[in-house]
Amino acid sequence: MLLVVAQQPFGRSVARRFAREGLPIALVARTAETLAAAAEAVAPFGVPIVPLAADSTDETALRAALDAAAERFGLPDVVVHNAAVIRSDTPGQLSARGHLDAWAVNVVGALTAAAHVAPAMARRGSGTFIVTGGMPEPKPQYVSLSLGKAGVRTLVALLDQNHGPSGVHVAGLTVDGPVAPGTAFDPDDIAEP
Repeated sequence: MLLVVAQQPFGRSVARRFAREGLPIALVARTAETLAAAAEAVAPFGVPIVPLAADSTDETALRAALDAAAERFGLPDVVVHNAAVIRSDTPGQLSARGHLDAWAVNVVGALTAAAHVAPAMARRGSGTFIVTGGMPEPKPQYVSLSLGKAGVRTLVALLDQNHGPSGVHVAGLTVDGPVAPGTAFDPDDIAEP
């Protein structure tokens, strides 16, 4: 089973790519619109789909969605966490609260999801946990996103150190540009192996 935290458009492309392989898909997204678009994109492949509404910054809701996915399909084989707050902010422009809110989306949601599923993957001896991100280097016009993606890279390294020896593949997928259909960073192209 593939579980995707399905921020558009990349989450939808990842779900579609794995559905082509016949995997059941659990979709987690904050809004009904995002869930509906992702489910519609996956439906033509005829795989079982379970759409689950949860905000990645709401620990209780995210854990409940992960549990619902596991109850329906079993422990996921692959989790792709794809959530971010993408906005321009320069040093000193964003309030402390704004940084904390961005950090909650950019890093803490992935940490919550990993803390919830990776230990069970490790006990099973297999699984893949992928965290997506951009910003391979800091950009002063995107301070909160730069900080968040640095946090994601560190989180991936820590999760790999902790769960990798038990058979869990933990990886970061860094895209060096804005993801948009019809560009060099087309989400359908990025979702291909």
